[in-house]
Amino acid sequence: MKNGGNAQTKRMTSIVRKLHWHWIGKKIGIYFWYDLLLFLVLFLGWAADQEYTALGGFALHRGRALLGLESWGTIVYRVTDEGGRILLNCSAVPALQAIGGAILVIVCFQLADMVFGSMRVDKKIRRILAPIDEIALKADELSRMTFSEDKYQQIEDAISHLSPEEAELLSFGDADLQGIEAAMNNLLIRMRDSYRQQARFVDDASHELRTPIAVIQGYANMLARWGREDETVLDESIAAIQHESDHMQYLVEQLLFLARGDSGRTKLNMETVDLNSLMREVYEESFMIDEAHPYRFLSNGEEIRAEADAVLLKQAVRILVDNAAKYTKEKEEIILCAGRTQEQRPYLQVQDAGIGMAEADVPHMFERFYRADDARSYQGSGLGLSIAKWIVDKHKGHFEILSRAGLGTRIRIIL
Repeated sequence: MKNGGNAQTKRMTSIVRKLHWHWIGKKIGIYFWYDLLLFLVLFLGWAADQEYTALGGFALHRGRALLGLESWGTIVYRVTDEGGRILLNCSAVPALQAIGGAILVIVCFQLADMVFGSMRVDKKIRRILAPIDEIALKADELSRMTFSEDKYQQIEDAISHLSPEEAELLSFGDADLQGIEAAMNNLLIRMRDSYRQQARFVDDASHELRTPIAVIQGYANMLARWGREDETVLDESIAAIQHESDHMQYLVEQLLFLARGDSGRTKLNMETVDLNSLMREVYEESFMIDEAHPYRFLSNGEEIRAEADAVLLKQAVRILVDNAAKYTKEKEEIILCAGRTQEQRPYLQVQDAGIGMAEADVPHMFERFYRADDARSYQGSGLGLSIAKWIVDKHKGHFEILSRAGLGTRIRIIL
């Protein structure tokens, strides 16, 4: 194990060294081209200054050359006209010495920056690679670990004595198996949480379906006994059966939507959506369908767009509007609007003056089948807000809720 760890350390050091030298090479390249460009700019500026001073201006058609390159003492900058006549002949040595000195000072600063930067980069590379190094060491450790037949039997016995419904965790009592023990216990905890959620979901769904089925069965029995002769019983039974079957169909559709969503079969069709137009559509539909409440749509004229699935997002807003209408007294106003938060994130908002929610109920309002005590007297399945949350989560958004018992609720979908 020690040899394996040393080999892994050497490999990691080699990787760090390669990345380090790559950074140094890249830095040298950047500094070289920067210094070369600076040299050319300074020299051209000096040459232009000489021509302005001696000739009173700078003309592109003139000939220019550096002569006497075989000796630093004879380097001259020469300017000629189109006929070859010399207009300017001056020594370039002082300028080259000054520019070279300035470049040399800059190079010294660049070298100092590379030295200190090299130490910072080395630490940064090692810090970034540290988790990978740790994973590699663990993998190497596991690959070298050899188990006897007794240890395999020990794992098998511990697993065989587990109960899927109890909170018991694995305990091998062996230091060599601690890593496997921790991984399997984490898996067991997640599986049991999932099992409990599924069991609760099935129990709640069964409870919700039991009531309409019992009502339908009761009225069917009543029809069988007295419905043929008594028209009052017949009419009452038909109306009740229709009402309960509609409620049961709606509940089943909600359950199917959540089941498809949980299994990943619901795909989003993302497009650019005008949120003001979407909210106006919901407002107009609600205004026509619900005559018991006055609806108001607020628009500031701003164009508010977001990437979203228009159909699903509209469904989420309708759920909020239906809830607002359900828990708001007749003639009380419901307000719809779209806008932007202070962070410029687009949002959709539904505000009512209904019964509101107690502070303790707000964290649970999106749980499936959850219904606050004040809401139990109102008809509903307790799944609508769960569907809305699923839709908003898939849009990588969240809800912002402001609610006070007896005053009303304001819910924002922030995208």
